[in-house]
Amino acid sequence: MTVEDEIQFERDGNVARVWLNRPWKKNCVTVPILERLDEIITEVDKDPDLRVLVLRGRGGTFCSGFDLDSLQAEYIGSSTAMEVAVISAKICDRLYSMNTPSVAVLEGYVTAGGFELMISCDFAIASDDAKIGDFHMRRGLFGGAGPIYRVPRMIGIRKTKELMLTGKLLSGVEAADFDLINKSAPAEKLDETVEEFVGQLTDKSPFQMRITKMTIDRSLDADTQSLMVMEHLAVGVTLNSDDAAEGVAAFLEKREPKWTGR
Repeated sequence: MTVEDEIQFERDGNVARVWLNRPWKKNCVTVPILERLDEIITEVDKDPDLRVLVLRGRGGTFCSGFDLDSLQAEYIGSSTAMEVAVISAKICDRLYSMNTPSVAVLEGYVTAGGFELMISCDFAIASDDAKIGDFHMRRGLFGGAGPIYRVPRMIGIRKTKELMLTGKLLSGVEAADFDLINKSAPAEKLDETVEEFVGQLTDKSPFQMRITKMTIDRSLDADTQSLMVMEHLAVGVTLNSDDAAEGVAAFLEKREPKWTGR
């Protein structure tokens, strides 16, 4: 199989659907797969018709992590050991920082590198019976693409330590209670729940989606006064955009807005 077979990119109206497709290995990833994901992120962000990226795994599982055969053969005990973390962290950060909002759809195993992909997405929706956790501790490993700086911001220090130091797996229901994901649904209602959630994103201004997502992403990394300045600038940019003018006009004229993304 080619890397394009192992990570598939489909356009579905305003939705970019990205599928990890190695179900015989529980969709574990490799460096070429991550590099292809990076290319897809760039392609999606350049396409004005794509409003949301949905990341999912074939065969009823999301992603069980990095391919351990590849890790053992190419990185463990090697002078290039840190390289896999550098590559993984860079691409997960690109996923986190992309202009287009992203939704991870979680089924089966969501562990290690799969967990890192999940926390790099803006939103996550899980099947009630998913198995979600950092998991590295169980293999004597350390996650190199986001757990120590993404997870505490989501769920706090104590819950992060509980999750990472025990290596425990959470069901979708438990992950929602942990505030680690947005929603959990019974397996038979997962697709319906995902589409309802995605629909709340595709009908909004892509210009304002980008501005709001970008500023929220920085909201825990600066002091209040700096964030106020950023907020002022964001308002100024917004009020000079075509989408703001269209949004106000559509409301006053009692019609649906027609966004241009500018």
